[in-house]
Amino acid sequence: MTAQREWYEKDYYKVLGVPPEATPKEITKAYRQLARKLHPDQNPGDAAAEERFKEVSAAYEVLGDITKRTEYDEVRRLGPMGDGGFSFSTGDGSGDFTDLLGQMFGRSGGGRRAGGATMRGVGPRRGGDITTTLTLAFEEAVTGLTTPLHLTSEAACSSCGGSGARAGTSATTCSRCGGRGVVDDNQGVFSFSSPCTGCQGRGSIVENACATCRGSGTEIRAREVQARIPAGVADGQTIRLKGRGAPGRNGGPAGDLLVELKVTPHSRFGRSGNDLTVRVPVSYPDLVLGAEISVPTLTGDPVRLRLAPGTNSGSRHRVRNRGITTTTRSSGTVTGDLIVTVEVDIPKNLSEEVRLAVEELAHTMDPSRRPAPSEGAVSTDSPAGGTE
Repeated sequence: MTAQREWYEKDYYKVLGVPPEATPKEITKAYRQLARKLHPDQNPGDAAAEERFKEVSAAYEVLGDITKRTEYDEVRRLGPMGDGGFSFSTGDGSGDFTDLLGQMFGRSGGGRRAGGATMRGVGPRRGGDITTTLTLAFEEAVTGLTTPLHLTSEAACSSCGGSGARAGTSATTCSRCGGRGVVDDNQGVFSFSSPCTGCQGRGSIVENACATCRGSGTEIRAREVQARIPAGVADGQTIRLKGRGAPGRNGGPAGDLLVELKVTPHSRFGRSGNDLTVRVPVSYPDLVLGAEISVPTLTGDPVRLRLAPGTNSGSRHRVRNRGITTTTRSSGTVTGDLIVTVEVDIPKNLSEEVRLAVEELAHTMDPSRRPAPSEGAVSTDSPAGGTE
């Protein structure tokens, strides 16, 4: 259990602007909208926005994790008892009350038990996840790349390395709780445990605080992260970079960096899953008589495609293994195909020779073809049903 003492006082649902029954998707959406709006990059020098950004991140750290959210909801439902969280155990070794109170107040196990086990302190806490957006060209998404990401986010303090103590000094173990973060109050058969007020549950005390982070161990600053984007990523996909998020607390691991990808469209190629798609204009004789045509590829080396006589305009043709290659744990390496759609190319301006040839072809294919429009006939430059 990792419930924090401030859970009793802070309504994280209100912080994110969502109802308590909100779905995980709704919570994530609300967080991302607020994070983008309040991010220090968007509000340089705005201390209030920076503080609000931290509150939103703290709220999502709890509500965005299904286990923490369940604990949080239970704590909020039951409410605080006494002057902070506590737990107790009975001298007969029964674990029922201990387990119940441990769930109520975010403790694992409970207070001092008959067997001598003691309640854990606050302990290490994992850092929050950070979300950023990366825009890729279509070709970059297909081939993959390694690129630097420039972030302004919470990071370990550059002056103290995250310890919170001024250079040349260090945090000392809290003498009141012995570094456990909690203190026990033995009352006969019961043993009550509550967060240590001497160190606020951290287990250590910073007597000479770092001037940069004021003892918090973190600061908002610019940093660069190298991100490896694998080949075959798609628009809207999110890449998780482990341990590149916000720093942990009390020696806990850092959170993750979530990179949301936006892929710009290509001027000629499209994508359907792992298949590349392309449209190729061909002449009417090539469709009727059959031909071998040149088809462009994303790598620049064209392939030859043979069309059978009588090929229809709009027909689709598959060139094997010339699509997009992706690698997943479940499927391994998979390469898609190149899907070619052939379309008849209708020339806009005809030479006299070509016009006469087309008229002769039309008469040959349909002897009853009506003559050219007479004087006064209506003509149009747009297809039927078209609009200017």
